[in-house]
Amino acid sequence: MTKREKILAIAKEKGLVRPRDAEAAGISAVYLNKLHAAGLLERPSRGIYVLPGTDFGENQTLLEACSRVPGGTLCLLSALRFHELTTQAPYEVWMAIAEKARRPRVDYPPLRVVRFSGAALAHDVQEHPLRGGTLRVYAPAKTVADCFKYRHKIGLDVALEALRDCWSQKKATSDQLWQAAKVCRMQNIMQPYMEALV
Repeated sequence: MTKREKILAIAKEKGLVRPRDAEAAGISAVYLNKLHAAGLLERPSRGIYVLPGTDFGENQTLLEACSRVPGGTLCLLSALRFHELTTQAPYEVWMAIAEKARRPRVDYPPLRVVRFSGAALAHDVQEHPLRGGTLRVYAPAKTVADCFKYRHKIGLDVALEALRDCWSQKKATSDQLWQAAKVCRMQNIMQPYMEALV
């Protein structure tokens, strides 16, 4: 196989190619730029190459964000959107990173970085393999609890809508919601709203 055939095969199989994918195949990352200049690959954002006309659907921006911030997890409005628990359509991708992690320098997609620590960072992270990569996103119950924790940033109305939708769509049990509330230290805030649902 030629270098070009190898790169195009990776792009076809994975959906997108990053410089580290090329290097793992024994090909210099510079070769990706050559294929881009020749029109054989498109570059939707820095460090990400796809076959021309590739469309990952509504999750394309989320996939790009997860590939650009490997230690990050989709949270808050982006996680709500992924789980179909909101009518909000956020312009930015909301990404949780460790409290002491270096802030990612990403030009596209636009990121809204939130810092989590300890159990709040690691609790209930789901991985969803999709064509083009894997999405790391918090589970519905944890996402709802995070919304209450960050209600001053996103609005209490968004948190309440998420709780109602999560409950009515049976995306989480009351035990899962309560456990997530404990992890986020939101029991006192969420309890009256949860009692009103039951």
